[in-house]
Amino acid sequence: MQKIYKFFLTIAMGFKPIAIMIIVLATVNAANAQVTKLPSWAFGPFIRPANLNPIISPDTTSQFFDPMNQKQWHWESNDTFNPAAAVKNGKIYVIYRSEDNSGKGISQRTSRLGIAETTDGTTMKRFSKPVLFPADDNVKEYEWRGGCEDPRVAVTADGTYLILYTEWNGKVPRLAAATSRDLFKWKKYGPVFKQAYNGQFFDIQSKSASIVTKLMNGKQVIAKVQGKYWMYWGEKNVYAATSTDLVNWEPLVNADGSLKILFSPRDGYFDSIFTECGPPSVITDKGILLFYNGKNSDINGDKNYASNTYCGGQALFSLNDPTKIIARLDKPYFIPEEAFEKSGQYPAGTVFTEGLVYFKSKWFLYYGCADSRVAVAIYDPAKVK
Repeated sequence: MQKIYKFFLTIAMGFKPIAIMIIVLATVNAANAQVTKLPSWAFGPFIRPANLNPIISPDTTSQFFDPMNQKQWHWESNDTFNPAAAVKNGKIYVIYRSEDNSGKGISQRTSRLGIAETTDGTTMKRFSKPVLFPADDNVKEYEWRGGCEDPRVAVTADGTYLILYTEWNGKVPRLAAATSRDLFKWKKYGPVFKQAYNGQFFDIQSKSASIVTKLMNGKQVIAKVQGKYWMYWGEKNVYAATSTDLVNWEPLVNADGSLKILFSPRDGYFDSIFTECGPPSVITDKGILLFYNGKNSDINGDKNYASNTYCGGQALFSLNDPTKIIARLDKPYFIPEEAFEKSGQYPAGTVFTEGLVYFKSKWFLYYGCADSRVAVAIYDPAKVK
């Protein structure tokens, strides 16, 4: 908004005062049409730190010995995006999706998950090897050769980290789980819906899991809701699933056995194509806050946003009934603004949120930029009246 304001103000310098006022008011109104004041139940605003983003970009020099290709491999040379995040020992660890150059186009390359650490939330120390990747293991058939995509990470109160990510074999994308105590060595469990309902949902397309968390003694941890772990998931629609062990999940279904839809895309809104679940959900004093990524249609979407743009949305669910939606933003709280958010693999414009952590009394939101870079934005509750 500040950039737009300065641009039009510069133009207006050559006009009379009344013209300047008209132009400035028009500029402010246009910006307000994109991002409106948030209700009290929502998180934000999330502010991009000045002159720091993107914080992770492709690296053509890093390589590791790839067990599938059986040779040294430049695993993050093409794109780095869609990050998860977790806090450990006073640092934030960002686990991000990386793509090599083994193919052309989105989903045609192999994805692996890299890791970086930061003590301030923005300055990254990257590690040269991925931490989760296709290998000759028990889930090879689900991960090769598409790889490991789009992680979300959260931690239990006793320090077990859970990663929910997409296994992609070029045929069916499946939600999968892995656990770790240190964020570097992971135990893979495979598709999370494999056992539920005798495998009824094993072969369906499943992506994007947002597990429910809460703040406990200043630490964001995985929470149970009514005695079970709970997650929202889905790409086109928002669904839910529960678990007793974090690795085997049971989707919520209707009486006829079909998946229970909690909410869907809306005609005329920024989320008119997809409502894809984002980072871990957070229990607040208002309910369960779900962050999601809305994709806009050029036919029946919100004309304030470009065709196929991904923007950030928020929805609030009842803690007493986690399937009941209480409120939902009609305008996005986060939109593509920077040049690197509107160029790359996905030039339509993308801010794709997947990582959210509570760190030093602030909320750090990590997101993918146009499927090519990683950036961060920060919400400071102390600065919001």
